[in-house]
Amino acid sequence: MQRYAPLNCISSFSRNEKLAVLLLNKAINDDSSDQVFKKLWHEAKLRACVDGGANFLFDIQQKCNNGIRYDKPNLICGDFDSIRPEVKDYFSSFNDIEMIQTPNQDATDFTKCVKLIGEKLSSDLGIDHIVALSGIQNRFDHTMANISTLYTTPSLLPSGTRLSVMYDCSYLTLLHKGKTVLDVSTGQEGDWCGLIPVGHPAIVTATGLKWNLKNFKLEFGKMISTSNMLDGSGVVSVETDYPIIWTMSYKI
Repeated sequence: MQRYAPLNCISSFSRNEKLAVLLLNKAINDDSSDQVFKKLWHEAKLRACVDGGANFLFDIQQKCNNGIRYDKPNLICGDFDSIRPEVKDYFSSFNDIEMIQTPNQDATDFTKCVKLIGEKLSSDLGIDHIVALSGIQNRFDHTMANISTLYTTPSLLPSGTRLSVMYDCSYLTLLHKGKTVLDVSTGQEGDWCGLIPVGHPAIVTATGLKWNLKNFKLEFGKMISTSNMLDGSGVVSVETDYPIIWTMSYKI
């Protein structure tokens, strides 16, 4: 059984977790996603930019007029088709930033970055939670690619290391086969949540929701659990016979 708080990373208890943060393609919005970035980037033990994610870090630093200097990334990787030339030149000037080009077109830059970090975690970095930040949701194909990367987690990361994606107002992660207990009492939880089977039906029992499930078959084309809500108990229990996406809204 797994037990954790999905939004612990942005709560006042986040220092209990050792975080790695990945910046995916995003734009400066002055919204909740930027606030999440500022909090998590500062606290992360490992920081990485996935190709064009480096543009965001460069731009937010240039925009900053209050003297704040954001920590440099440890790693920038990807096929480098999205990072702007001046941004690549800037970060390449630092000897302590790894610039790793990964031209393989059979995997997304996100997947390749997770694989690289998985290899680094084998060197006892001790990361509990990898959070990928993206404020861009206007590309459905990218969203589906991110979900596909979540499904690769078991083969890319050491056992016990979680991977999640955070958009402007939503969080998603993969719940593995078996039972998972989620602490949803951090105070950062929003109004909605959902359990989404992708690529395969799942038999799910879930409690702690406004609409609980009992040995219920979730399947695209039939019934999936979207627009659900937490019941206020502070705990959600999910048991599934196949990996399933857990998604929820968050607030800052």
